[in-house]
Amino acid sequence: MRKIVCAGATFCTGDDIAAALLEYAVALARAGSSATANFPARTPSGMIARLDVVFGPASQVVSEPIELLGPEIVDQGAVAGLKELTERLVPRTATA
Repeated sequence: MRKIVCAGATFCTGDDIAAALLEYAVALARAGSSATANFPARTPSGMIARLDVVFGPASQVVSEPIELLGPEIVDQGAVAGLKELTERLVPRTATA
C-alpha cells in the first residue's frame, strides 16, 4: 500500500495504482499538460472510494510505503487506464 500526498491532500492506494499515477503525473508534466485521474483509494474512515485528482505540470506528488490494516487495493482496470493515458502522452518508439 502507498500513501500519496498531492496538493495538500493525502490518500492511500495500492502499489500498482500508485506507480501508474506517478508515471501519468510525470508524463503530464513533460507534456506541459494537465488532466484528471480517477482511481480507487482508502478514505480516512477505511472505506474504498473512487477519487478524482487533477495532475498538471506543477503538481508535486509524493508516494511512500505505508502499512495499513486491510487488503491491498487492486484495480487492474484503473491501472490499465492510467497506463493507456500515459502512453498517449509518451508514445513508444520503435526498436530495431
